[in-house]
Amino acid sequence: MDWKSHRVETLLEHALIEDKAASDATTHVTIDANLRASASIIARQEIVLAGLGCVAQFLEIFARLDPSPQAHTRFEVISHPEIFDGVRVRSGQVLAVVRHNARVLLSCERVILNLMQHMSGIATLTRTYVDAVNSAPGGTHARVLDTRKTVPGLRALEKYAVLCGGGTNHRLDLSSGILIKNNHISLGGGLRTALANALARRKNGQRVQVEARSMAELEEALAGGAEAILLDNMTPDQVKDCVERVKQESRWIPTEASGGIVLENIRDFAETGVDFISVGALTHSAKAADISMTITAESR
Repeated sequence: MDWKSHRVETLLEHALIEDKAASDATTHVTIDANLRASASIIARQEIVLAGLGCVAQFLEIFARLDPSPQAHTRFEVISHPEIFDGVRVRSGQVLAVVRHNARVLLSCERVILNLMQHMSGIATLTRTYVDAVNSAPGGTHARVLDTRKTVPGLRALEKYAVLCGGGTNHRLDLSSGILIKNNHISLGGGLRTALANALARRKNGQRVQVEARSMAELEEALAGGAEAILLDNMTPDQVKDCVERVKQESRWIPTEASGGIVLENIRDFAETGVDFISVGALTHSAKAADISMTITAESR
């Protein structure tokens, strides 16, 4: 993750502005302006870490928002070499120690924790799904995909968190690929017409994927030249039958299963031989990880 990219910096800056971190009324009337402190960021449960790089970047951005001299004093973010995004950490483990002006630490505490908790929650849930897929007897080649079911404005960070958890990113946005779904079919003159138009009008390098909800729709998509198949809202047995049918084609056509896939059944889907399994829950239903920050004054 490039934490200094314009897109990410804008997200972090908006988070600080939303919280009015540079106008922290309580901190300004209770804390000595020159007090320095140490903040320990601690995992309160076993998690897969994501978002550690936001800490230093939040502090850098805060210095641009707060004109006070204290915001521009030196700071350190110290973490063990074995602590990085994507690693599994145990409950009670210190993720990082931050040394800075006490007012700055208090004013940035919540936005730092909000983002780390959210991203680590996604990474942790993703790893759970990936582990379930990999537990299939004899192994499986299926990869767990995310979706576009993300919090508006946070997609880049949420998809990065999925990568930290061992998942694979699907389309970043609507321009990233062609996926003909049910509404495109109904509004575009039917599956054959929509598919023919997509193949004729696409840009170089764009693969055309078609959603199929039955064996009949799959047959129609294959006959029309679909280059990838999304098997939507099928049972594992139905997916298996469709995957076996696709493998009869002379060309390689990747298959993806989606819809109704949860932790309790993802292994069943993985065993069908499907190439990809997309799970919206990775980003829209991940529970925030339990991460805390303990701040103590440094001795003078």
